[in-house]
Amino acid sequence: MNAAPSKGKETITPKRRGLLLVVSAPSGAGKTTLCREMAHTVAGLQYSISYTTRAPRAGEIDGKDYFFVTEAEFMKMVRQEEFAEWAKVHNNLYGTHAGFLKRTMEGGTDVLLDVDVQGARLLKKRFPEGIFIFVLPPSMGILMGRLRDRGSDAPEEIERRFRVAKEEIQNFVDYDYLIINDKIKEATRDLESVILAERLRMRHADQNWIREQFLK
Repeated sequence: MNAAPSKGKETITPKRRGLLLVVSAPSGAGKTTLCREMAHTVAGLQYSISYTTRAPRAGEIDGKDYFFVTEAEFMKMVRQEEFAEWAKVHNNLYGTHAGFLKRTMEGGTDVLLDVDVQGARLLKKRFPEGIFIFVLPPSMGILMGRLRDRGSDAPEEIERRFRVAKEEIQNFVDYDYLIINDKIKEATRDLESVILAERLRMRHADQNWIREQFLK
């Protein structure tokens, strides 16, 4: 006869602060597509929507793709210190709301950000415990093809973005992980693997829970 399980103390649920996962890439590498896919497939993950002064592209929705604001509104938020990071990218302003990050992470939900290398650099200073992921296309030729295939930018804007991409790629060594976005399905799997593995790292564990459950 099997012994009945002993009655111990009530189980304490482990708790942890949400992770900050920062994804950067040159324009056209597909980081936004990857991040949005993660938001649909990974439980307990919140995709951060940035504020921007650029005009919406065809099909983009305010509050879903970005929070579209005027430059005056954006700079007011800057003066009120509402952003965890902000930067001028391709002649437009982009920013991540600090209050959103704080509330979400303190509630135990992981946050996924899609920011350029300038924003990532600022976030790394403010959140050194963050996880930083760089996305690259298979080649510069493919990157140029993707920029052209968008059909939303003038030729001179495409050339400018391509030049900026070369400068941004020089920062790849500042990141923790590298994903090559050749096939979106495989790149999505790679990004999901990074998120799930990071959740299991000891430095993110609720160590008080471990001590309470196993060492008393």
